[in-house]
Amino acid sequence: MHVAVLATQRSAKILVTCHTLAIYLVMSSKMVRTKEMIMTPRLNPFAAAPASMQLWLDFGNAILRSGPDECLMELVKIRASQINGCAVCLNMHTASARKLGETEERLYLLDAWRESPLYSERERAALAWTEALTLVSETHAPDDVYRALQAQFTEAEQVTLTLLIVTINGWNRIQVGFRGVHPVDKRRAA
Repeated sequence: MHVAVLATQRSAKILVTCHTLAIYLVMSSKMVRTKEMIMTPRLNPFAAAPASMQLWLDFGNAILRSGPDECLMELVKIRASQINGCAVCLNMHTASARKLGETEERLYLLDAWRESPLYSERERAALAWTEALTLVSETHAPDDVYRALQAQFTEAEQVTLTLLIVTINGWNRIQVGFRGVHPVDKRRAA
């Protein structure tokens, strides 16, 4: 089934820095945009519930420290964020992936990874698992996707990857739900 539209202290530092930015707006392309949605932030969860958000940051950082491959983790985070329409996370994780040496071509083609020969079997298994879990209410984590995951990842890596997917989906929901927006270079904003 084709489904439409994971570590080091350095990654943890990037996560903490980027996920604590001021919150403005994130939109899904499937939603009808209104002026209110575009112009009005809802809530800064770090100001509203700092203790809870610190626990969430700590959990995410622990997952990052246990991950197998920084570049692969970034691809997973980008893919989930594409599916969820989270501009904050897309902006952050594409920038992080570039700093780690990821190519523009692979970033541009990520949402069509099945049709591109640029991704390894390990990456393909991780991306398929990401899609299956991000869209779990539709996919129900199919057996063929899990078998591909098992062929490429140890049991411990499977758990870590799954927890990474849980984490990025959580961040996507926080940012989209509270209308967070990525930093904008005023020279490039239209």
